Amino acid sequence: MSQIWRTIKGYIFWTYERGSFHYDVMVTLILAFIFVTPHLPRVNFKDQPAEGPPHPTGITVFMDGDKFIYRVDASMVDAHSEGTVRASLLRAIEPISGNVVLLRAEPVRDPAGRLVAYRAVVRR
Repeated sequence: MSQIWRTIKGYIFWTYERGSFHYDVMVTLILAFIFVTPHLPRVNFKDQPAEGPPHPTGITVFMDGDKFIYRVDASMVDAHSEGTVRASLLRAIEPISGNVVLLRAEPVRDPAGRLVAYRAVVRR
């Protein structure tokens, strides 16, 4: 019985030499815990990514080949007509990227149908 307690004590205090059988068992148990527990339905570590605040300028930029896609907050755009939308988008984008050509402007709506932003595809 003392051999069992000595083995358990060795696991608790991590006294086994690297490369030994017991060391490999401990490492295997740790790796199994890391990779298996996130998939168990009863284990919830509540480790969801934090929601960050929107970008302070209200503009985010993505690159698509030689084009840039800007997502501009709807509050920054004057939406009386298509011409004013295009002019407002250029007025918001040009301080960030310089002179650009606006290829396409599309409204972005939330699931309720409200206009939240514009998606502008531009090229330098």
